Order: sequence, then structure tokens, then C-alpha cells
Amino acid sequence: MNDCQVWLAEHYAVLDPVSAMIERSGLPPTTFARRFKRATGYRPMDYVHTLRVEEAKEMLEMSDCTIDHVGHEVGYEDPSSFRRLFKRKAGLTPSDYRRRFGSRRFDRYELVH
Repeated sequence: MNDCQVWLAEHYAVLDPVSAMIERSGLPPTTFARRFKRATGYRPMDYVHTLRVEEAKEMLEMSDCTIDHVGHEVGYEDPSSFRRLFKRKAGLTPSDYRRRFGSRRFDRYELVH
């Protein structure tokens, strides 16, 4: 399972990453899912969503990319499903998250040296 987690950390945005992990593991799908959950505490696709949302948070904090672009970069083809999933996982919409945690939140303050 560790090999799959390491692989997924770099490939979370690929289409159908769970199938790729199953293939890498050489296990039947149900055995893989059971062992993955035992090792991580997550079902495989929940783990993928969690990684994708965490990466999206970082992109929203550090970049000015559009929200649709962020969703696409982390592996979601449908912007509305990305927004719904992000809100469910993060508790805020992507726009609200960016307003609250993005680097531009400090733009209104003048930094004095």
C-alpha cells in the first residue's frame, strides 16, 4: 500500500487513479480496497479526493489561477463537481477559501520595514 500512496502523491490528477493503483498492486479490486482502507483509514477514492482538495487549497492560497483551472489541474474535469466536492471537504467554497486563506488577503495592509 505504501508504494501506491507514494505513486498517488505524484499522480493524483490522472484519470481514474484508483484503477491505476489497483493495477500497480496486482491485487483484486476488493482486496486492494480492503487493504488500502486498513492502511490509510480511507477508501481509495476518498483518499484521492482528500489529496486533490489539499493540493487545490495550496493552489488557491498561492496562485491567481481561476477556480476552474485549479479544479482541472488537480484532476476534475467538471468544474461544478469540483466546487461541490471542495465545499464538502473543506467546509468553504473555493472562492471563500481563497478570500480567507489566499496570499492576497494581506494586500490591504501596508507593510512597513
